[in-house]
Amino acid sequence: MPRLFSAFSPSGISSFFQICDREANGSLITDLERVGSRGGGFALSKGVLTQVALEGSTEMNIEVFINGKPAPEAETTMNVAESLLGMVRQQCHVVIRHRVDVPIGAGFGTSAAGALGIALALSKAMNIHLTYNEIGRIAHIAEVKSKTGLGTVGGLLVGGCVLVVEPGAPKYGRVDRIPIPPGYFVIAGVFAPCMTKYFLETTKKRFLINKIGQQTLDAILANPSLENFMRASRKFAEETGLATERVVSLMDAAEEAGAIGAAQNMLGESVHALAPYGKLGDIVKSFGRFLPEEKIVIAEVDPQGVRLGGMKNS
Repeated sequence: MPRLFSAFSPSGISSFFQICDREANGSLITDLERVGSRGGGFALSKGVLTQVALEGSTEMNIEVFINGKPAPEAETTMNVAESLLGMVRQQCHVVIRHRVDVPIGAGFGTSAAGALGIALALSKAMNIHLTYNEIGRIAHIAEVKSKTGLGTVGGLLVGGCVLVVEPGAPKYGRVDRIPIPPGYFVIAGVFAPCMTKYFLETTKKRFLINKIGQQTLDAILANPSLENFMRASRKFAEETGLATERVVSLMDAAEEAGAIGAAQNMLGESVHALAPYGKLGDIVKSFGRFLPEEKIVIAEVDPQGVRLGGMKNS
């Protein structure tokens, strides 16, 4: 009988960021644990549920499914699984099933969420004893290696409204949080995806993004309120030129409907708004003027981060 384990990771929306993959002299950082980003965003109660089935075999074999379909292209998940399997001296047949409850490739951090889920569930299935920081290190390296993200893993380890104030895996990175009361929701709408790997390989806006990203982080740390966080994050999207015309229009509509603030998903042509429960209906309606229902995600802010077992009931 196969050993079965599951883990749930919230998805993660990045509201602003700073790329941290170069030394002071401009050369690339070769230690993947030190590569990362500064920035901030939210962990969501909708995310990635990962189920692992592990059994002995005469040869090593890994199968990955995403929402029921074979996903041999899931490079980040494969990197995590291979890293863990390399810690033991046994042949295994591993079946990994990700159920993703948010859009893929639209700034919801699904690669990081899947990486954390498989790191936690598979390590338990293989009886490898790891701390959360060690699990985060494996997931972070896999995501950086696959170029699916830079700094999302650290925030999804802890949940809430996250500030990544120093880049890198848990050994180097430093994560803080802005306190947020229960009952706050994030409403997100997706116009079009933006593949993070492509952006990280081709961006010509590195200097501008990093300059404004640092200014944004400094402004938020000077006044770490939710209102200031959202205001500064929107300013980041507009001043970097990442916000398209329809992104700006939707941000305006969400704020007019009563959102605490609205910003752009990094990276994706998408918008997220922060709302207390009493304003939820009006803000969802404002999103509905721009997007069909299937392009809108409504989730609570997840205060916990990645954990064994299933997702939060909501």
